Amino acid sequence: MSRRLAALAALVLAGAPLGALILAGAPGALAQTPAQKPPAAKPGAKPPAAAPAPSTPAAQTPAYSANHLALAREVMLNSGIARSFDSIIPAFSERIRQGAVTRPELTKDLDTVLASLEPEMELQKQAMIDTAARIYASRLSEAELNEIATFFRSPAGKRYVETQPQVLDEMVQAMQTWTQDVSEYIMVRVRAEMAKKGHQLQ
Repeated sequence: MSRRLAALAALVLAGAPLGALILAGAPGALAQTPAQKPPAAKPGAKPPAAAPAPSTPAAQTPAYSANHLALAREVMLNSGIARSFDSIIPAFSERIRQGAVTRPELTKDLDTVLASLEPEMELQKQAMIDTAARIYASRLSEAELNEIATFFRSPAGKRYVETQPQVLDEMVQAMQTWTQDVSEYIMVRVRAEMAKKGHQLQ
């Protein structure tokens, strides 16, 4: 695993600000993408067939009991995963502000608009939490989730979640050193073994 992947994995598990990671590669929030014109149809050509309509989420989403979903939601929240969602909306808002930095006359009204949208954005976050709970429910049985929830309710479970950001920060640093050391060690060993066979590697 590369250092970047290791760091990203640790940040995700630690519930770090994913908004910054998501937005880092996104276009400017206020930038407009020019519309692309479809290619002109050839004379006499048949119009392309319409794409099949996507199936509705209800047809794809299996049914879970209310208790199953409640346990899944509790595990997801108590495990600290939901911290990842907390920073995404503010990160989007900050990106919008940065996109308007060259137009200071918009600042006051933009702040007002963003503040007025906070309740709607909270609903959007809750929708993601519900989706995450269904993902947990799809992978873990109700009995398994009950056992996991019991652990996270315990003092040890709470302490486990509390220490995760610090533990994973240290693990990322340790992995960076370990990756470098292992890379050098393997290269030395390969050179030594290839030398025994009469091959000299640079």
